[in-house]
Amino acid sequence: MTTIYLIRHSRGNFEKLYINTNESFQLENEKYILSVDGERKAKKMAKLEELKDISMVVSSNYVRALSTAKYIAHYNQIPLYIDEDFNERKFGVDNIKKIPQNFFIRQIEDEDYKLENGESRSEVNKRMIRGLIKIMKQNKDKKAAIVSHASSIAFLLTKWCCVEMINSKYVIKFKGKTILNGFDSPEVLKLVFNEKNKLVNIESIKK
Repeated sequence: MTTIYLIRHSRGNFEKLYINTNESFQLENEKYILSVDGERKAKKMAKLEELKDISMVVSSNYVRALSTAKYIAHYNQIPLYIDEDFNERKFGVDNIKKIPQNFFIRQIEDEDYKLENGESRSEVNKRMIRGLIKIMKQNKDKKAAIVSHASSIAFLLTKWCCVEMINSKYVIKFKGKTILNGFDSPEVLKLVFNEKNKLVNIESIKK
């Protein structure tokens, strides 16, 4: 069995305190740091029994994901790798105010819906699967952790799960069972694959 822990980053500090910057929303989104409470929660999560003896830790290149993943790598005394396949979905706007009000629900309902310079659910799903396949090949019959983002993880899981958005929360069901009713920060999902790389179980690991 190969075990993959899909982890949504810890709590970010999304307050806009910039006083001199012309960066786009995309760059701002990539650079959000963890809040002080987010750092504490990330460190606590990394000490979970489930996350011991991890063979590989991979993160998106967003600061909040890297800041979460570093603790898992530290406690397992292994390197931290970066793979942009696990990045957050690109919105495609230079200002957050340009995101349509119904954007999030439309992306769940239509896998090809996107803004002009952004990514669709289908595009995110394909790159997330590509990244996952690489990690699974390198860690067959081992445990690996991937630190990513709520939307990207949800879009990946549409391959095996029913994913809906209800009351602005991702609701994820596997084989008719509700696995998740809204992402926490951080969130740990355990995926177990058999020797034929078929997903046989998903569960949310309580922190």
